[in-house]
Amino acid sequence: MILRVLAVGDVVGDCGVDFLAKHLPALRKLHGVHFTVVNGENAACNGLLPKQADAIFSAGADVITMGNHTWDKQAITDYMEGCPYLLRPANYTSRVPGRGHGVFDGPRGLRIRVVNLIGRAEMDANFDNPFSKLDAILKEGGADVTLVDLHAEATSEKAAMAWYLDGRAQALWGTHTHVPTADCRVLPKGLGFVTDLGMTGPVDSVIGIRPEQAINRFLGGLPQRFTAADGPCRMDCVLFDIDTESGRCAAVQRADIA
Repeated sequence: MILRVLAVGDVVGDCGVDFLAKHLPALRKLHGVHFTVVNGENAACNGLLPKQADAIFSAGADVITMGNHTWDKQAITDYMEGCPYLLRPANYTSRVPGRGHGVFDGPRGLRIRVVNLIGRAEMDANFDNPFSKLDAILKEGGADVTLVDLHAEATSEKAAMAWYLDGRAQALWGTHTHVPTADCRVLPKGLGFVTDLGMTGPVDSVIGIRPEQAINRFLGGLPQRFTAADGPCRMDCVLFDIDTESGRCAAVQRADIA
């Protein structure tokens, strides 16, 4: 069968959560989506609150992934411990709560593995090597399809991971920069790849936050608590068509909503 996977870019603020809730169900129906992964680490601008996780799941997410702001809202800790569908980066140190990957039920009995990783280039260096961590996870077996969200700053790190993973998984997408890229492609051994999904949040913003706050930061002003910008939103997302018989991704295409 062709398994259609929808990957949705980082949700920013309550406005992003509301926009997702409004548009995701119809988008899933329009494209015949079987499985949806949403990055939710910025739903509270920095971090994710339980009520926002509930709203994202209610909108149609099968799995929520996180990133460098995973622990910015401590209220999510107990929720994450009890919810196998909420993932934090697998290459955090072993001393943190939660889980970084899981195998989930898909259509026709398919076993879908989702892995959440975080990059190290230009990020906090206190992470395990994502390449080595992924090798260890893949050795566990037990899945028909593997999907990876690599939350990373450097485009080179995301591309290197894609080539490293080609032939061993079906899809890899980047998150974190909040800027959608136009490089959807299928690599030679069948991995579907896009450097960054983008974001689900305010259009008139600097990666989702109020422009004046970003400007203040770059001018060296006093630190401020970031808040989501006002105005219309967009939802950046990518569709992956996976041929489950061959184990290859057949097509990758953007499905953004503005």
